[in-house]
Amino acid sequence: MNQAAELVEKLQQAAAAAGFCQFGITPAVQISGYSALVSWIESGYAGEMQYFANRQQAYQHPNGVLQGTKSIIALSYPYEASSAMECSKGMAQTAKYLWPGVDYHDVIHPKLKELCKILTIHAPYSKARGVVDTAPLMEREIAEQAGLGWQGKNTLLLNKHHGSYFFLACILSTLELPSDEIRKTNHCGTCRACLDACPTDAFPEPGVLDASRCISYLTIEHRSPIPRPLREGIGNWLFGCDVCQEVCPWNRKPTRKADHQVRQSEQKALQNGPEHNSLQQIDAINLFELDDEQFRQRFRKTPLWRARRRGILRNAAIVLGNQKNRSALPALLIGLEDNEALVRGAAAWALGSIGDASVRSKLESCLSQEQDPEVCEEIEIALSSLAAASQ
Repeated sequence: MNQAAELVEKLQQAAAAAGFCQFGITPAVQISGYSALVSWIESGYAGEMQYFANRQQAYQHPNGVLQGTKSIIALSYPYEASSAMECSKGMAQTAKYLWPGVDYHDVIHPKLKELCKILTIHAPYSKARGVVDTAPLMEREIAEQAGLGWQGKNTLLLNKHHGSYFFLACILSTLELPSDEIRKTNHCGTCRACLDACPTDAFPEPGVLDASRCISYLTIEHRSPIPRPLREGIGNWLFGCDVCQEVCPWNRKPTRKADHQVRQSEQKALQNGPEHNSLQQIDAINLFELDDEQFRQRFRKTPLWRARRRGILRNAAIVLGNQKNRSALPALLIGLEDNEALVRGAAAWALGSIGDASVRSKLESCLSQEQDPEVCEEIEIALSSLAAASQ
């Protein structure tokens, strides 16, 4: 075995020991899906995520992330895939990757650094960089090119043995590493389960996601009020969404025993770490009692922090409104007087959606004092809803 092959074997063993369930190497070439990315951006499917357009050129080649990249190691890291509990009124759901209660970047980045050390120890003159979805790199296309799976109709990377419940990560290296020729495969066939199950019709065609309609985007990346026609489709989702993964046949197949053990040990390690409660379900009513500092203390080290307090309370109000939950009225009335217009507007919509006439006077009082035109419109619509319900 030559030195390059020995290095790859050492990297594979280290990656497996660190909990990665897939490993592949591909040459650093111009990304084949770049033109599709450009079309996606130009179609407006990126919504408010301007960072795609701002860094568009960098996505064209891995050199946009690490100059001189010759090889890319593509990795996948599994996360919880068990069934969700039924969501009772007052509670809100989160995507499964949140359940351990820690930010996955904080888990995966140190593991990538250890793998990068192996490369630089082997070749001190070389450079290596680990990436977990924060750099302008088309990880899904690279992972597919490296043989980790295929792009499903829901745009996620799918694998016959691992489904899609995994994070993608890459290590860019200026070393030229041996890579196998990969034959592209696709095992979705005529299945449309993910497309048909999406509550907000976020797939204009198979393999294309209109992020501006996607629940994950709307509850995480979207900074403005959620468009009214999409609010009902949000259902109980506070942060993220798993619908298109839950219905996928490849996620219903039993995972290999080794992968199950990795997931179980990782979940245990995460939950025994910093003091975070499981985020599988969150009390949406209690969220309105948290001020900025309390929210920060509770969620700063979790993925929920990305949406900040204003985004999470907006989402919580939408969930409570969808549940028609009268026990949530006191919390929503607190939200109606929040410092953030985004929260006030969502709370007004939820109050109108619940349709309890007892809140009419409070809505009228707040309308007389409200300065934000969008919030005024939300309150007026809520009052109209209450009037219609009373007839």
